[in-house]
Amino acid sequence: MARIIFLHGASSSGKSTLARALQDRIEGPFWHISIDHLRDAGVLPTRRFQTGEFHWADCRGSFFDGFHRSLKAYADAGNDLILEHILDTEGWLAELAALFAQHDVFFVGIHCPLELLVEREAKRGDRPIGSARQDYETIHIGKAYDIELNTTEDLDGNVEALLAAWRSGGRCSSLRRDRS
Repeated sequence: MARIIFLHGASSSGKSTLARALQDRIEGPFWHISIDHLRDAGVLPTRRFQTGEFHWADCRGSFFDGFHRSLKAYADAGNDLILEHILDTEGWLAELAALFAQHDVFFVGIHCPLELLVEREAKRGDRPIGSARQDYETIHIGKAYDIELNTTEDLDGNVEALLAAWRSGGRCSSLRRDRS
C-alpha cells in the first residue's frame, strides 16, 4: 500500500510551494507529481495548443484519464506520492477514490484568498486568466478533507500541521467515503 498526500486547491493557491517544502521534510522518498511537471517537461505539445493548431478541449479528457491511471500505476508499484491536483471536473473525485482504494490517501484542502489567487495568476502568466477565480468559487464545494490549510499562513507551520495530522493516521475525507 502506497501513501498518497493529495493537495487539492485552486490554481495558484500555493500547492507547489507546500509540496516542495513537504517533500524536503517528510520521512521517506515521496514523489512530487503534478500536471505542471508534465507541461514544464515538454510532455504536452503546449506551443501547438497555444497557436490553436491543436485544441486542448479535444485532448483534455484522454489526457486526464491517462494521468489518473498513471497515478494509480505509480502507487500500485509502491511509490509514495505528494500529488497536486484540481478536481474541477464532475466524477474525478469518485474516479480517483476508486483508483486509490488500496492505498492510504490523505486529502488536503488548500485555501488562499481570492485577491491573492488573482494576483498570483496574473503574475505567473501561464494560466488562463479567470481560472483561479473559477476554481476558488467551485472546487471545494461538497469536499471533506483530512486537513485544510491556508497558504497565507506560515509555510513551516503548514508543513508541521500537515505532517502531524498525516502521522496521526486519522482519515475521514471524501476520498475515503466515496469508495465503492
